[in-house]
Amino acid sequence: MIQPNTLSKSNCALHTPDEMILKWAQQRPDEIYLKQMINRQFVTFTFAQVADQALRLVSALQSLGAEPGDKIALVSKNCAEWFICDLAMMLGDFVSVPIFPTAGAETIEYCITHSESKILIAGKLDDGKATEQVLTHLPDLITISLPYDSAPKCQHRYTKLIAEHTPSEFRPQHSEDKLMSLVYTSGTSGVPKGAMLTYGGFCWSVQQLINHISIEPNDRLFSYLPLAHITERVYIFGSSVMGGVPTAFPESLDTFIDDVKMQRPTLFISVPRLWTLFQQRIQDKLPQTKLNLLLKIPLVNSLIKKKIAKGLGLDQARVLGCGSAPVSPALLAWYHSLGLNITEAWGMTESFAYSTLNYPFRADKIGTVGNAGPGVKIKIADDGEIMVQSQGLFAGYYKNDIASKESFNNQGWLHTGDIGTLDSEGFLSIQGRKKDTFKTAKGKFVSPVPIEKKLFEYSRVEMMCLIGLGLPAPILLVVPHDFPNFNRQRYERSTEKVIAKMNAQLESHEQIKGVLMIKEPWSIENGILTPTLKIKRHVLEQKYHQVGQNWPKGQLVVWED
Repeated sequence: MIQPNTLSKSNCALHTPDEMILKWAQQRPDEIYLKQMINRQFVTFTFAQVADQALRLVSALQSLGAEPGDKIALVSKNCAEWFICDLAMMLGDFVSVPIFPTAGAETIEYCITHSESKILIAGKLDDGKATEQVLTHLPDLITISLPYDSAPKCQHRYTKLIAEHTPSEFRPQHSEDKLMSLVYTSGTSGVPKGAMLTYGGFCWSVQQLINHISIEPNDRLFSYLPLAHITERVYIFGSSVMGGVPTAFPESLDTFIDDVKMQRPTLFISVPRLWTLFQQRIQDKLPQTKLNLLLKIPLVNSLIKKKIAKGLGLDQARVLGCGSAPVSPALLAWYHSLGLNITEAWGMTESFAYSTLNYPFRADKIGTVGNAGPGVKIKIADDGEIMVQSQGLFAGYYKNDIASKESFNNQGWLHTGDIGTLDSEGFLSIQGRKKDTFKTAKGKFVSPVPIEKKLFEYSRVEMMCLIGLGLPAPILLVVPHDFPNFNRQRYERSTEKVIAKMNAQLESHEQIKGVLMIKEPWSIENGILTPTLKIKRHVLEQKYHQVGQNWPKGQLVVWED
């Protein structure tokens, strides 16, 4: 039987994830905890099996030379073994270095070398070429492959290591200020920075979240946003392990909706991009005019709402969340009209993604990111920057003392880099990033995010980005939605009406001079989106600067060649 951590209680005031998995393994050994979809069937892991594999992996890592405090990198899409590996790193007193599965070779190599990781665990990947390329550059790196066909070829296999080693009896002590993980910010500009996350900060943030939303006996989670991102790590991994909540993982993006339907999660978090795609999928099948008509019929109203929720696999969801990037209030209002109340939250890696949330959900506060979560303080600096203070703040950037010091003021408040306002009830509205505000060639400053949010209310587009740094006037870049029977001329006329309506509400220096319809959708692969699907505005500014400088006179809409 797996023994709980009874001999050496951690110095951390709250229970740590490694303590909790041993507790669940002892109290609920045969209950199914993790469900991994493979070949359209869920492969299950009980609490006892998860703890057993994690402890065996600790022994294996120790046999490969890993010592307490050593960094171990992990690059993989979400899967049951990702959870197990992360738990093993805590149980073995190692420091985890999660890397986005969509990261390029340069980023992967930088994270490994900068963190001085001794071991790399590689798992499910849509394209393993970047990782394989890195392995040729780092011959001294010890590598382990997870049991998936898409995993790169490594020196050691996870399944073989687990079979060959017995569960470790080592039980580490974790102080609150001990380094738990190095999380490299994906960043919309510059080189990734390694945020140092402590056990105290992580456990405090997760516990505050659990206390706020409360965990219920029949709760179920679905993990698909990258676990290398702090939101998924705290809200899903943290809630799952600390709360003992069964969690499922999808097989692939193609089977995503079907996998959600099979799990029917009660707690579900997504990003604006995916909520928008869900909306477009619904509207393609049920045009908005028809939907509006059906919702007005009392007997049909509830049936339509239930059918839509069930079609998304969210008919059992009691908490829906959205974060990591700005979301249109109109999108949240649209879901609210269908009975799907999406809680918008705001945070950052440096605050463990736990700062504000609109929970319990209030429809009258759509457009805000909620108010400060329990234990969090928010204030607005004189220059409009949002400042945060809590017990859940990072310990600084690894090997970067200057950036670490610049992250806090003299009173210990975190500089978030976001501009915002607080209403009379303490609900926070985000105006955008300080660095996103641009100055046109006429010397006028424009904050693009509020304009983009408003435009999303008026139009159906895949993505958009307002640029204008050094340009005579702002230019809107648009990735059109791929409508059935798409008509370019009709789309142009619709766009002209939207821009005229928008410009009427803007100051003269903010008004949009032109709209460029983008040919190729923006993606992580072509370098426009970060791994968390945020738009790299500076990349688009550089790419389309000349287009903006030479905009054809008297023409509003231009299609990219």
